[in-house]
Amino acid sequence: MGNGHREESSVTEYPREVVDLIKNPRYFGRMNDPDSSSYLRGPCGDAMEFYLVIDNGKIAEIKYYTDGCHPTRACAAMAAKLAEGKTVKEALSISAGEIISRLKGLPEDHLHCSILSVSTLYRAIADYLLKK
Repeated sequence: MGNGHREESSVTEYPREVVDLIKNPRYFGRMNDPDSSSYLRGPCGDAMEFYLVIDNGKIAEIKYYTDGCHPTRACAAMAAKLAEGKTVKEALSISAGEIISRLKGLPEDHLHCSILSVSTLYRAIADYLLKK
């Protein structure tokens, strides 16, 4: 919590496409009636949620919600962007490493945010698969 001000200013340190992803409301928010959802709290204290609408085995709609810092939000937004339109099986191949490589400028001390985002995404997919 104490470094919140540092996080606010650090968003401009990301490449433009990452800043746009963080600020874009397309993937951010909650869903009222998803096919599946998940919630995890990372060791850093950030909470993350994912919501999925799956149509014919593909992720037709995806949302995330987090109370976390900019790096957490960037990782979640990237995971959502990568998963949208993919089959459930394809989405399970999204890795923390892929998110890190696409988020140029992710600080070393926030690499765990990528793990939190894919873990929460995987949990939402598991929720869907277990309901089938």
